Amino acid sequence: MPRVLLRSRRRAARWFARRSRTLNIHRRGARATLLSLAVACAVAVAPACAQAPAPVAPAAPAAAKLYESFTLDSKILGETRRINVYAPPGYAARGRDRHPVLYMPDGGLQEDFPHVADAVDRAIADGAIAPMFVVGIENTQRKRDMTGPTEVAEELKLAPTLGGSAQFRAFIRDELIPRVERRLRTDARRGIVGESLAGLFVAETFLREPRLFDVYIAISPSLWWNRDALLAQAPALLRENAKALPRRTLRLYSADEDNIAPQTLRLADLLRAQAPAGLTWDYWPRPDLTHGTIYRAVEDESIRAAFAAPARVPRK
Repeated sequence: MPRVLLRSRRRAARWFARRSRTLNIHRRGARATLLSLAVACAVAVAPACAQAPAPVAPAAPAAAKLYESFTLDSKILGETRRINVYAPPGYAARGRDRHPVLYMPDGGLQEDFPHVADAVDRAIADGAIAPMFVVGIENTQRKRDMTGPTEVAEELKLAPTLGGSAQFRAFIRDELIPRVERRLRTDARRGIVGESLAGLFVAETFLREPRLFDVYIAISPSLWWNRDALLAQAPALLRENAKALPRRTLRLYSADEDNIAPQTLRLADLLRAQAPAGLTWDYWPRPDLTHGTIYRAVEDESIRAAFAAPARVPRK
């Protein structure tokens, strides 16, 4: 808290009122305390499996109450990754209830995790979705993890290491998901959401390994990567994985972006022609939005639609 000279009780009261509004506290009183305790118990990590998390400054003071973190030593990636977890209100008190998990790249407390977790929290509070977890994967080398190989000279200059999406997917599949499912009361349903390069990773995972998740939300996916290479491979990948696609859900979004909207439309056209029966998918072009605004603009709608709570049947 900044050091402010408060010369009167009235001035102090005004200052604290302004400060409270600025902090944008998402929860009050006992509910925030209960949620903090619930998640702390849920994500406790055995010392033999993970290191104690290093101090991280939260994106907002509310993060300290709503979210808990742990670290995972990855043999696949050869590094320690920080994982951030949101658990639904009352999780510990429910005892045996199990819930779906929404995984997300770009999942740091200074990245997209807080606003996605808040969107899930609002949807649960509104009764639009059943309680669920959000698991955010904090970035270390984003361009390495989110991209496949490239031969484009300009792209090769973007980062020292690129093309690690297959390895990152193996980390999620073989290390992160098993850890989460040991530590939290999860059910069998899993989803993934990402935007931009993370949206590219979501689309690539849907095409290459569709069984890994049940729900895929790709927002403004960077399908331009390596001269649209993933799009070129998509027809063959859809044929190869046709038996795995039924009962999956894919939601595609694009904004007013010359290098993203046309490619996303091409993927949608391919799905119209080639999607197997049983795959639930749709494409929402949003020319009213920009690359910088689309994630927050569509996250509520996309999450609520993809994880809609089953309708309640009234008792007779």
